[in-house]
Amino acid sequence: MHDVVIGNGGQVSKVTFGRGHRLALIAGTCAIEGRDTTMKTAEALVHLCARLGMSLVYKGSFDKANRTSAEGKRGVGLEEGLRILEEVRETFKVPVLTDVHECLQVPAVATVVDVVQVPAFLARQTDLLRACGEAMAHKHGGAVNIKKGQFMAPADMKPAAHKIAETGCRNILLTERGTTFGYGDLVVDMRALPTMAETGYPVIFDVTHSIMQPSGKGNASTGKREFAAPLARAAVAAGVQGLFVETHPNPAEAISDRDTQLPLAEMEAFLRPLLQIDAAMKAAA
Repeated sequence: MHDVVIGNGGQVSKVTFGRGHRLALIAGTCAIEGRDTTMKTAEALVHLCARLGMSLVYKGSFDKANRTSAEGKRGVGLEEGLRILEEVRETFKVPVLTDVHECLQVPAVATVVDVVQVPAFLARQTDLLRACGEAMAHKHGGAVNIKKGQFMAPADMKPAAHKIAETGCRNILLTERGTTFGYGDLVVDMRALPTMAETGYPVIFDVTHSIMQPSGKGNASTGKREFAAPLARAAVAAGVQGLFVETHPNPAEAISDRDTQLPLAEMEAFLRPLLQIDAAMKAAA
């Protein structure tokens, strides 16, 4: 398994999240819809990041367990999802990330992925946090990414991270993904980013979940894709160590988050200005 060491920053295989290092990328489709779409997306992202000189962690969810409606499609499931992620990892030599929803899933997921992710709705679930920490602490190079709950203050991420650190796992990433604002909308408070950074752990900005409008369609979520670029620019200027972006070859045909995933063909135009901002901020530091 790839080495992951977090001190002033985090390193997942050849991907470094940390101050002084170039902005890194966590990206992939929202749900794992099948092998073909996943491999196509992963290949395109690998080639794009090579052109940009940007490091990549590939992400994909085997189960979208928090759909608005019971009729919402959820993905390919644990066994098939892990098979596909393992193929991505071995074929393209990139680290991979997926999320878990209950403690029973953690051991199997931890055998395949480089980063286990705790979803935002579960960021206060002590047993799940500790299960993830224990699994990755005892695995060479294991890391945990915690999504900040939409209902949590930025400072609440410190005790959440501490629950994992108590297991012996020090390899922790913290991801901001917006805060509930009234009904059916999220806002991003940029003060959250330096506040979360005070924990000493690398901070990631989840671009595409931050632009969501939960349950905005009644039986499904929607979002405003036009805000992805300005929010991402602000977050990079605020000093995040990485970006989390969901992207799809054809978002209109995606089984989840159709209105917020970025078109795969537009990712280069989206990322180039962000790398320029990142370079300018580091040069000025």
